[in-house]
Amino acid sequence: MFLQVEQEEWSQWRSVSQEISEGLRDVVGNTPVGFVAQDIVSRQVQLIKSLPLEAADRVRDIQARAMEAVINGERPDALYRMIMESGDVAESRAKMIARTEIGRATTALTQARAESIGSEGYWWEIEGAGTRPSHKEMKGKFVRWDDPPTLDGMTGHCGALPNCKCWPRVKVPAPRK
Repeated sequence: MFLQVEQEEWSQWRSVSQEISEGLRDVVGNTPVGFVAQDIVSRQVQLIKSLPLEAADRVRDIQARAMEAVINGERPDALYRMIMESGDVAESRAKMIARTEIGRATTALTQARAESIGSEGYWWEIEGAGTRPSHKEMKGKFVRWDDPPTLDGMTGHCGALPNCKCWPRVKVPAPRK
C-alpha cells in the first residue's frame, strides 16, 4: 500500500514538475521577461575571467545550459560535467562555475520577473553558516535592481556572485487601485 501511494505521489510530482518546466520554458523563450533574463545572463559573460578568451563560445554554451537547467529544475551537476568536458578546467573550478552560472541564471530570471511587475529591488537573504562575511553583512539589506552592490571586489546581485548561495526576497509593489 505504501509503495502504491509513493508511486502515485511520484507520478503526480513528475506531472506538476513537467508543467512548471514547460511554463518556464515558454516564459524564457517567448516573453519580454525571458528576453530580459537572457540579456542579463549574456551581459555577465565578462565576469568569467578564468576561461581563455577563445572559450567565448563555450561560455555562451555554458550560460545557455545554465538557463536550461534552471528551467528544468536541475542541480549544477550536469552543467559541471559539461564544463569538465570542455577540457583544461580544474574540477573545483568547474564545480564553482556550474554553481555560479546556475545562480546567475536563477537571479536573472528572478530580476526580470520582478522588474516586469514594477519591483524596485529586494532584501538580501543568506543561506547557512558558511556564508562569506561580506554577504552576512548584506543580510536583510534592501538592494535596488539598478544598483547591485560590490562585495569583495565583485559587483552583482545576491545569487549571481561566485559560489553565492544567497537569494533575493523580492519587494513586490502594492497593487494599483
